Amino acid sequence: MTENLCYLNGSYLPIDKAQVSVLDRGFIFGDGIYEVVPVYARRLFRFDEHMARLDRSLAKLRIPNPLGRAEWLERCRRLVGATGDATGAEDQLVYIQVTRGVAPRDHVMPPGLTPTVFMMANPMKPATAEQRHAGVACVTARDFRWERGDIKSISLLGNVLARQISADHGAAETIMFRDGFLTEAASSNVWIAHEGAVLGPPKSEHVLEGIRVELLKELCEECGIAYNLRPISEAEVMSADEVMLSSATKEVLPVTRIDGESVGHGALRGKPGPVYARLHEAYQRAKALQSI
Repeated sequence: MTENLCYLNGSYLPIDKAQVSVLDRGFIFGDGIYEVVPVYARRLFRFDEHMARLDRSLAKLRIPNPLGRAEWLERCRRLVGATGDATGAEDQLVYIQVTRGVAPRDHVMPPGLTPTVFMMANPMKPATAEQRHAGVACVTARDFRWERGDIKSISLLGNVLARQISADHGAAETIMFRDGFLTEAASSNVWIAHEGAVLGPPKSEHVLEGIRVELLKELCEECGIAYNLRPISEAEVMSADEVMLSSATKEVLPVTRIDGESVGHGALRGKPGPVYARLHEAYQRAKALQSI
């Protein structure tokens, strides 16, 4: 890990040599955003969609985008190549972080700062074959995080606390509800299948617009599966035919137990379902077609 190449403010260097000021607003306030781009066979997956979300998050924090598309792409590809050569990993995750920059500590956003840009690439740790075969367990919790879940903020303490709840119970994720309705999991989007249709919560300030939200819409259209974003009650989640997680590392992953109870009905109770199987297959096709 210490020999991995990273990028920091215009320089490529070993990650253990990278340093930022203690007055960086990312360190002091968590004043910054991040993005994670999956890499398959050393090719960046849905790169433009990730760059568009990075732009949206920066704009909401009033931080100017410090690089153009071509510059982001060149830096990502260089890190992917270096990490692949050093580790042999063909599938990776590129982590990008942009903070407002360095300034004396003051809550007010100082104008004219130079953003701090940090990037690294690491081997991807995908879901295991056993998790795909048997599904994963989740627990539920009240969504106690802040009100701006639509910003991919580096201020992730709420998500850390939420994910720890599931870790303490030996579960893969914490599915959260706000005022009785589904928002998302600690580090994943959450979907249900009901009568053959895929349903997810509507876009709002409480839910991060995951790259897989639009991707799953495309995959559902390809597979002839009905797709809708609408409010989903906790009762609907608990009684769903199927429950699924999606994220950069999980891709699409079946949930087969929630709070100790099996998901689903009849012969498929407690097992990955047919909607998941079709989406997983379609996702694998998309990886080959949508990477650059």
